[in-house]
Amino acid sequence: MFLIVGLGNPGSEYAETRHNVGFMAADCLAEKYNFSPFKAKFDGLVAEGVIDGEKVLLLKPQTFMNLSGNAVVKAASFYKILPQNVIVIHDDMDLQPGQIKAKCGGGAGGHNGLKSIDAHIGPNYNRIRIGVGHPNGRGEEVVNHVLSRFSKADKELLLKDLNLVSENIGILLADGMAAFTNKIGMLMKKAAD
Repeated sequence: MFLIVGLGNPGSEYAETRHNVGFMAADCLAEKYNFSPFKAKFDGLVAEGVIDGEKVLLLKPQTFMNLSGNAVVKAASFYKILPQNVIVIHDDMDLQPGQIKAKCGGGAGGHNGLKSIDAHIGPNYNRIRIGVGHPNGRGEEVVNHVLSRFSKADKELLLKDLNLVSENIGILLADGMAAFTNKIGMLMKKAAD
C-alpha cells in the first residue's frame, strides 16, 4: 500500500494558492482514478483507491503546513506504510512553473511541510516537487508569493504538471523513482521541443 500526501493549508482563503499545489495534485489523482470521497481522519482528509493495481491512500493534512508530519505519521502508522512507500507532492520555489522534479530522500530546502514530515518519519520518502517560481525578495515577499494565486499563464502550466504527474504516478508505484523521473524528464523535454 502507498500513501500519497498532497501538502497545503486548509481553508478557502488558501485554496488554489501556490503553497496548495499538493492539495490540487491530490484532488487531480482522486478524480482521475475514481477514489472514494475525502473523509476527515488522521488530522487530515483521506480518500482511498487503486492506481494501476496498487492500493493507495491519498492524504491532505489539515493541520497547516508546518504540522503536516502529524497527519502523515498517523496515517502511515495506522496502515503500517514504510517511508519508501510514502510519496509527498509539494510546491517548490526553486523550480519555475512548468517544472517538476522528483527524488527519494534529501533535505527540506526550507519547506516547513517537509521539515515536519522529516521530524516524524525521517527523510527517506519520495518527493514530487512542482514549480511555483520564486519572488526576488525574502521574508514577507516569499510568504506573500506562496500564498498568492497563479497568473493565468502559470495556472495553465500547473494544470499540465498535475496531469503529467497523475498520468504517470503508476510508474512510480510499480517501477520506482528512477523510472518515474526518467519518464517525466522525457515527457517534459518532448513538450519543450
